[in-house]
Amino acid sequence: MLNLEYLKMNPWQKFIYRAEHFFRRIPAGLKRFFQKLWEVLCGFGMQFVSVFQEVYRAAKDGDWKTRLSFVIMGFGHFARRQYLRGAMYLGFEIIFILYLTLFGWKYLVKMGSLGDVAMAEVFNEETGIFEYVYYDNSMLILLYSVLTIFFIGAFVYMWYQNLRTNNVLQEMAEIGKKLPSTKDALNSMVNEQYYKTLLGIPMLGILVFNIIPIVFMVLIAFTNYDQVHMPPSRLFDWVGMQNFGTILGGTGVTGPAFAYTFREVLIWTLLWAFFATFTNYILGMLVALLINKKGIRFKKLWRTILIFSVAVPQFVSLLLMSQMLGSEGIINNLLKSWGWIEQSLPFLTDGIWAKVTVIIVNIWIGIPFTVLITTGILMNIPADLYESAKIDGASPFRTYMKITLPYMWFVTTPYLINTFVGNINNFNVIFLLTGGNPLSLDYQNAGQTDLLITWLYKLTYNEQNYSFAAVIGIVTFIIIAVISLIFYNKSKAVKNEEEFM
Repeated sequence: MLNLEYLKMNPWQKFIYRAEHFFRRIPAGLKRFFQKLWEVLCGFGMQFVSVFQEVYRAAKDGDWKTRLSFVIMGFGHFARRQYLRGAMYLGFEIIFILYLTLFGWKYLVKMGSLGDVAMAEVFNEETGIFEYVYYDNSMLILLYSVLTIFFIGAFVYMWYQNLRTNNVLQEMAEIGKKLPSTKDALNSMVNEQYYKTLLGIPMLGILVFNIIPIVFMVLIAFTNYDQVHMPPSRLFDWVGMQNFGTILGGTGVTGPAFAYTFREVLIWTLLWAFFATFTNYILGMLVALLINKKGIRFKKLWRTILIFSVAVPQFVSLLLMSQMLGSEGIINNLLKSWGWIEQSLPFLTDGIWAKVTVIIVNIWIGIPFTVLITTGILMNIPADLYESAKIDGASPFRTYMKITLPYMWFVTTPYLINTFVGNINNFNVIFLLTGGNPLSLDYQNAGQTDLLITWLYKLTYNEQNYSFAAVIGIVTFIIIAVISLIFYNKSKAVKNEEEFM
């Protein structure tokens, strides 16, 4: 009955109904969220309890070989002739001790202060002049401290695995089961546990080149690392949530300007991502439909032209368009010579004009790629659906809205989300076409067409304000993650993956 009443509503009533339904579901949604969060926390808690039980069992019921493994990793394995594993554990322990004592510890103990003295003027008695001597470097202290913390975490994990495998070997020996030899361990590594061996190097690469830099960037957001506090000549220090308060809350001397700039840039970033994504998607789909329409000649030629346009490097096209749209560019000169205008149009010098211009230029750049993406999908839509719609007297517009668009939306939802996220971080179009300009006195180190990503670039490259740039990076990540998760989980591509059509 409810569905029939909903279908009888006009568009405005449907919107009100959906909005009311959305707000009514918020309490239940929050309840489910906290339930899931509690389940995750309980899962971590159970895992911790399991680890504690394993260590306690090794201490309480372990034999002398297992108990010595608490101090000398791999000792129990050597004593049980598990030489390969024993060498791995012992070697890791030796490397860890050497790293911590000779290198890591001296940085880790200074992590709380990030250094005491950066540079001092010392008199050189041999040369008879004063020289600058560098001591602490806050950036190196923070970086190597993060590496040391991860290394300690890896050591704790290996220490636990050392005890756990000792427990297993001891149980096998007590029940008279034959212990695996070194040859058996090698066979296991290349056969039964080959996936672990194969994934070891990629996981290490992800840790070193992705996770550790992200953690380092997050920590930078809680410091005052900027042009004034630039290592090695000067130290930077921890400032807590001060940077977040400046950018998000407008606190401090420069807070209002930064907060206003952040708000305006964020609004424009989301508007840009929306229009850049859906204008290309809708118009590209319509162009693909036009090329695929019966009666259109030279279809291969049109597709080949589109492929050529995609093959041209994007930075060449954008730099060329930037010159053509300038105040003295070819477009303004042609319009003047035809008598259509008397003064140059402010394509790139007025805020509103520049924003509209970058969206239009992005359409020109993005449509060919969208056409290539959607052409293959459109050709897979069953022709029977169109024949049935034609028999029922459906108009081309209604056919598009009821058949083509739902099918395309279902198939390309992940692509749309990826495109939306990519447009939020679309550095090339903005930087190469407008450079973030035109400038505004109300903005802090940003122009009226700057996105969060280009503003972040200016803060780091031009202003060396790394702490504020790190805050913007964190906020951008949170926005992208929330939008991606919400839209992907709400899409029919996830909910009705096997029920479409």
